[in-house]
Amino acid sequence: MIAEEMIEINKTSNSRINEVDFENLPFGKVFSDHMFTATYKDGVWQKAQITPFQNLSLNPATSVIHYGQSIFEGMKSYKAKDGKIRLFRPDQNINRFNISAHRMCMPEVPAALFQEGLEQLLDLDRNWVPDHKDSSLYIRPFMFATDEYIGVRPSESYMFMIFTCPVNKYYAGSVKVKIEEEYSRSMPGGTGFAKAAGNYAASLYPAKLAQNEGYNQLLWTDSTEHKYIEESGTMNVVFKSGNTIFSPAVSSTILSGITRDSILKIARDYGYNVEERKIEVAEIIKLLETGELDEAFGAGTAATIAPISTINFRGKDYELPDADSWEFATKAAADLNAMKTGKSEDRFKWNVII
Repeated sequence: MIAEEMIEINKTSNSRINEVDFENLPFGKVFSDHMFTATYKDGVWQKAQITPFQNLSLNPATSVIHYGQSIFEGMKSYKAKDGKIRLFRPDQNINRFNISAHRMCMPEVPAALFQEGLEQLLDLDRNWVPDHKDSSLYIRPFMFATDEYIGVRPSESYMFMIFTCPVNKYYAGSVKVKIEEEYSRSMPGGTGFAKAAGNYAASLYPAKLAQNEGYNQLLWTDSTEHKYIEESGTMNVVFKSGNTIFSPAVSSTILSGITRDSILKIARDYGYNVEERKIEVAEIIKLLETGELDEAFGAGTAATIAPISTINFRGKDYELPDADSWEFATKAAADLNAMKTGKSEDRFKWNVII
């Protein structure tokens, strides 16, 4: 349910936009002027408002701190040459957010409230959307439990928020990954398909071990046999061999990535054979050994497409062809970016104009 009320808007009296160097944006450290909030209490979403970006004040007993009911999404918007703001596939993020909420025993956010809050926030902070090459406005919707209570049960109250930050590329170039066979990111029946904060917390230690060895990310494998490829760190993973583009099928242990879905749709549009299926580690290693793995890359909102240069398995590094020579990923990334920024026809009708 949602209370029948308008979104209250309180504009900042001191914009920080003139303090920002848009030519040199770090990822996720510069925040726009405003944020959207709504609270869930007594079974109703209420107090929807846009306020100046500011710190939160939490009681030490706030439920999320102790029991981890927290979910989030990652979205992006872009500024076209005509100055209009283009929001990429928001319906997919809203749907996935509510799938995560259901799994984490949290209330769904009505799509109308989510969309209206998001659009009004972007409209108010439209000057924060950068128009430089490889830049965008990253959008972070999230929800967390707010009961002031120490006891293991679902919270009865929640805060839903959206803030934004102008960003450049997440990865500057290609990435090196290591196939993980000891630790697991998720398991059947768990929360791997949800964008739950705890999933990322659990992945930090094994990822840090790999980074200490010189790798940027892990290629996670299934928790049962460590036989099948699942995800790569914060991204889905996609491979190319010959005329076939293939990616692990989404499941209860793999996040249904919106960038991944977009890339696979583009691949089908180009005429490639596209496969979504279980992918054995042994298959990837054999293709690497025979030189038949043409491309491997991560696909996600933050990175969009992150070419993989090296795959490590059991102490051995396997090198892929230089990404500059790739046939598919570079073209698909440019095509996707052109659609997002209004430089080409939005042939899949993915964008919402703000």
